[in-house]
Amino acid sequence: MKTNNVIQEKSFAFAIRIVNAYKFLANEKKEFVLSKQMLRSGTSIGANVEEAIGGQSKADFLSKLSIAYKEARETLYWIKLLKATEYLNSEMADSLINDAEEICRIIGKIQITMKQP
Repeated sequence: MKTNNVIQEKSFAFAIRIVNAYKFLANEKKEFVLSKQMLRSGTSIGANVEEAIGGQSKADFLSKLSIAYKEARETLYWIKLLKATEYLNSEMADSLINDAEEICRIIGKIQITMKQP
């Protein structure tokens, strides 16, 4: 599998944004529960992408990529919940949502491509 690729770069950049959003929520909004969930799932995406890249087989690669996809979906949930409860403003939340949805689309396309004979 490639060393430098789009999903690797995007998931790392997204993790940085998630860490910064968490710091904002913890320091400015004094919100610790929902934001911690977002932090865990949002940073897990890139970690699982990295594990997929280091996978020992195609099945291992797909398994780790599948986990990354699930983590991205979970992160979307937490961001939407933080937006709905007004901890995140629309501008910040929508930007994070767009990035998470893009990551989901990319991972989904990789999964489809890898499953083809």
